[in-house]
Order: sequence, then C-alpha cells, then structure tokens
Amino acid sequence: MAGQPQDLQFESEATLLAARLYRPEGSGPVPVIVMAHGFSAVMEQLAPQAEALRAAGFAVLAFDHPCFGLSAGEPRGEVDPPRQLRAWRDAVSFVRTLDGVDRDRIGLWGSSFSGGHVIQAGALDPRVRCVVSQVPFVAGWDLIASRNDADAFVALLVSERERRFAGGEPTMLAVTSADPDIPCAFPGSTARRFFDEVRLKSWTNAVTLSSFEHVRGYEPGLWAHRLAPRGLLVIVAEDDRVTPVPPVLEAFARAGEPKQLVRVPGDHFEVYGGPGFDLAMNAAIAWYREHLA
Repeated sequence: MAGQPQDLQFESEATLLAARLYRPEGSGPVPVIVMAHGFSAVMEQLAPQAEALRAAGFAVLAFDHPCFGLSAGEPRGEVDPPRQLRAWRDAVSFVRTLDGVDRDRIGLWGSSFSGGHVIQAGALDPRVRCVVSQVPFVAGWDLIASRNDADAFVALLVSERERRFAGGEPTMLAVTSADPDIPCAFPGSTARRFFDEVRLKSWTNAVTLSSFEHVRGYEPGLWAHRLAPRGLLVIVAEDDRVTPVPPVLEAFARAGEPKQLVRVPGDHFEVYGGPGFDLAMNAAIAWYREHLA
C-alpha cells in the first residue's frame, strides 16, 4: 500500500546500507526504480524525485552509499566509485527480493555523481532495463585537470595517500562554505544555497580529500556504448559548471540506441527545484513508461 516510505536495510560487502522504499497506489507487481544520491549528498535529499516517480505509478528504492547518510561504512565521507558501483548492483539484487515489485522491470535513476554510476552500473548489469542519467559526472581525469591549480592539487592528493598509508586519519574537506577562503568541494553561492535548503540530520558537510583522487581515476562515460540495447535518457543543464556538458555530450554520442537527450535551462542545481525539476522529472517519467511498460 502507498503511504509513508518504508525504511529498510540491505548488505553490500559486509556493510549495512540504509534504504527507503516508496510504493505506489494499487496492487500487483509494479516496475521499480533504484536511485541513490550524488557525490556528497544523502538519499533523503532525493525524496521529491522519489515521490514524483511514486505518484507516476513506480515503486522506488532509494539508498545511501557506503560511508554516507544512514548507511554504515568507514571512513565517513569517502567517495569510493568501485565500492559504490558494487553497492548499486547489490541494491538491484535486493530490490528483486521485495514483494510487490516486478523483478524484471528495473530502471536506474542517478544524478550528478550517481548520474555517472547509473551509466556504468547499467552497462554491467543485464537485469537493468533502462537508465536515466541526470546532469551526470562522466570524466574524472578532465574534471581534475581543468582546475587552475591542477598540478598542485594532484601533488596534494599524492601526499594525502602517502600520509594515510603511514596510518594518518583522512583529511576532511567541507562540501560547501560561506567563507571564500575555506576550500570546499562545491564553491559558490548556488551550491551553498542548495545544500542549506535541503540540510538534513543525516547529511554531513564533509568529504575526505582522498575522494578527489578516486574521482580523478573514474571515467563512467566510457561505458555509455555498452548500455544498448537498454535505453539511456541523459538530462543536461545547459549552464552546468559542476559536471561540464561537453564530456557528457561526447559520452551520449557514443551510446547506442535507444537514447534521448533532454536539455534543461540553468545551472547544475536547476534540476533539483523549480521549472528545471519539472522538466527533468517529466522526461524521466515518460522514459520509464516507454521502456518499463
């Protein structure tokens, strides 16, 4: 029965991950969407997207990546792409055990950093029927190389690896900061407003510095051509400065059919509220209705 989402847990590589199941009205096996948060967010921040999909008749399983939100895992705030990718595949295994969902009609939804995850996870997992990738991160090397201080930053990451190898605790970096002199993962007022508006108890304003070393070696866009014949919907924000559009378009061009590209006016965070949210979610719902029917 529809109502309040159901809090669940599943295990991924001996780590308990927190999940939330949204069930639509009605009965009978329904298609299910698996979703998770981006680089430094938590699943609770995706409640509007989950509710929109539930209202459209889909079940939704949202979960927190290891080391984030309500999920277990150490070190806290560590973005580890291979570990997170395996968690996505375990989430698909878990959702197939639940009553009331159609185990053969599974879609993935990801945004920002998880927008890259769903491309690679979908390509690797034949149980997935289609994917929606919103403002996706697809090219780690280029993202780090585009920094004005790229060489110094890479040297800092290498130094951090050696320090942690010697037994040191992870260096933490703020996600956002009101002080322009404090380094953070997402500088600028737009990112700060987004995280301030959706600040929740399960969210922490910190990620490990080593997360950026992991990001540098992660290239999910290279898997785009391996998803077909499962469908790929890519949603880009035309003025995105967080996940630049050109590498996304290159990945989309490599993808096979069926595929669709949707452009939303505004910056990276436009898809999380206002008209951009409606455009993105309407496109996602139409895509799932076509490919999970």
